[in-house]
Amino acid sequence: MTVAPGSPGFSTTIEALRLREWQLGPGQPTLVTDQFTADDFHLIVDDRADVHVSSKDGRFYLGWFPSGRPGTDGEGWTIAVTGTAKVRGYHMSFDTETPADVVAAAVARVLEISRAV
Repeated sequence: MTVAPGSPGFSTTIEALRLREWQLGPGQPTLVTDQFTADDFHLIVDDRADVHVSSKDGRFYLGWFPSGRPGTDGEGWTIAVTGTAKVRGYHMSFDTETPADVVAAAVARVLEISRAV
């Protein structure tokens, strides 16, 4: 018994192909930075107006580089969590034009899954 192959490509509807409006541009960085409290984090604004946030234990770091991080090709945000002796940490970065809403969502999730010990 043989099975007839399906038609090539994919099937869709006109509704599924309608245009979407995508958020572009950096947006409001305060959507990201307002998630941090002085009780749990240090905030530093340096002489280039770059913003650095770190947890009091030093294991979390967020950097915002409005004009791009020096030595990179347009990196605007970096998030890093230091690992332990047994588990590696991680980092992620976003360019200067990534909407702050996207970065804020990533930061919110990182903070949400962290826990005090």
